[in-house]
Amino acid sequence: MDPNHYRFRGVWHLAAPPAAVYAALADVAGYPRWWPEIRAVRQTGPDRGEVLVRALLPYRLVIGLTAVRQDPAAGVLEAALHGDLTGWSRWTVTGDGAGGTRALFEEDTRPAKPLLRRLALPARPLFRANHAVMMRRGRRGLAAHLAPRPAPGG
Repeated sequence: MDPNHYRFRGVWHLAAPPAAVYAALADVAGYPRWWPEIRAVRQTGPDRGEVLVRALLPYRLVIGLTAVRQDPAAGVLEAALHGDLTGWSRWTVTGDGAGGTRALFEEDTRPAKPLLRRLALPARPLFRANHAVMMRRGRRGLAAHLAPRPAPGG
């Protein structure tokens, strides 16, 4: 087993329609508005950008993203990762049959940041827990972001 190889998979169930979830996930520049661990986003090209991530552990990651696939009809968003992490991540957004959405997140990655590579073996459980907290908070943030707002004065 390579201690520097991580595979993540998670499912977010959201009450919003698939088109709204897909649009929010496709709007990477908007992530800092609803995902607490995404501190900043910078566009570096037409289909490229960088996100600054800081979760519970005392380190930050600058992750470059290059769009690989943006397919609203199939509900797929896929990006290549570079910078402090290398690999790929993918969202697959589908209806849940009850008017809501199932958003499947998959990621296959390796840290490129030297400190994370050196700490791979002893800190692996902490890195995985840190990722789990980040994803849990992201789901909650997106659910709140997509929740219907009461009408003014109502």
